[in-house]
Amino acid sequence: MSGPSHVKDVEITSRAELVEYLESGIRTRDDWRIGTEHEKFGFRTDDLHAPTFEGERGIEALLKGLTRFGWAPVEEHGRIIALTKNDASVSLEPAGQLELSGAPLAHLHQTCREAGEHLNEVRAVAEPMGLGFLGMGFQPKWRRDEMPWMPKGRYRIMRDYMPKVGTLGLDMMTRTCTVQVNLDVGSEADMVKKFRVSLALQPVATALFADSPFTEGKPNGFLSYRSHIWTDTDAGRTGLLDFVFDDGFGYERYVDYLLDVPMYFVYRDGEYIDASGQSFRDYMDGKLPARPGFRPTMQDWADHGTTAFPEVRLKKYLEMRGADAGPWNRICALPAYWVGLLYDDEALDAAWDLVKDFTLEERHALRDGVPRHALGLPFRGGTVLDLARRSLAISAQGLRRRARLNAHGVDESIFLAPLMELAEAGISPAERKLELFHGTWNGRVEPVFREFAY
Repeated sequence: MSGPSHVKDVEITSRAELVEYLESGIRTRDDWRIGTEHEKFGFRTDDLHAPTFEGERGIEALLKGLTRFGWAPVEEHGRIIALTKNDASVSLEPAGQLELSGAPLAHLHQTCREAGEHLNEVRAVAEPMGLGFLGMGFQPKWRRDEMPWMPKGRYRIMRDYMPKVGTLGLDMMTRTCTVQVNLDVGSEADMVKKFRVSLALQPVATALFADSPFTEGKPNGFLSYRSHIWTDTDAGRTGLLDFVFDDGFGYERYVDYLLDVPMYFVYRDGEYIDASGQSFRDYMDGKLPARPGFRPTMQDWADHGTTAFPEVRLKKYLEMRGADAGPWNRICALPAYWVGLLYDDEALDAAWDLVKDFTLEERHALRDGVPRHALGLPFRGGTVLDLARRSLAISAQGLRRRARLNAHGVDESIFLAPLMELAEAGISPAERKLELFHGTWNGRVEPVFREFAY
């Protein structure tokens, strides 16, 4: 989850400025970048518990240790809650899940190198502390009440609000991890086409990356329980955004959507002011109960945009939000999948041809079905596996046409290899872990912390 936005803090005087803020992200193709974010669960190697914030083996100590690699600390009330370096940051999710928000990079070779360097730095600091890190979509062992909470004002407000609007929001906050990629657009029309393609295919990404089959040490009946959790977190800020497929959709329609997303907070002078459930439209009129008589600034608008959680989110760029976290090679594979589909014109056209006749009912059936069935979900006489194979072929062709080569002359399609292997086998990562659980793990999840740690 995001921290406070860093935009010019000027008062908003009209709705048009909100539209202009989103439009300001439009870039020429040569300036399109790739920003990858990934989260991971920390655990103490002796007892597998999640580390607390405080203490010699706590998350704050880990963050302090990472400063030796040139990261600058970010504090809230005198406690380190994030790190920054160049255009990247390391931050904390509510229960201490560690997130790298990568720099905007030109190609996937840089992206994968960045992820590898980050994991090496974390390991160098964590191992002497007796800590490890695991990439999965859902915490496989511990109950919600056994997870720690990080001392961030934003999370205190969300923690109090979540039970009012859904039953699984606190699980989303404390027991999930994801990997996502942020991609640029070249025009409003380009944004619309990419938004529609990525929303329609987001369930395919969820199926390919499904890796959350355990809850509190036992199979939970799902392959991506993380994805299922979003269906009962907060209907006012989640979902498929059906209006994206309506005629006339563009930046203005998305602004209207965001204006109707209930607020969480206002951030002022280092403090989070509780505005949960209140209306940004009222704020525009100077009638926000949390700050009567005040009007919002662009920082407020940027912050508010981070509190909507649809399957694909529009800021100044598009965020792909449907995948479970996983091992290092799938951190690289997620941006590869979407860059191949969206950053090459032929691939984008082919991907649109693949999904353009999906009905609203079909899109929802895919979204609702893949958390439990993943690649095996029936669809149009076949399964989601068929969609996965077709979309992967399109993505690979797009990456080859991009022709971004590494020092050995290899293009970016190499990063699709783990997904190609899954599609060839027709099995999700979650199903492989279930096979181990029922086989060599003898009905125990504890081996996952050893065998799948970074």
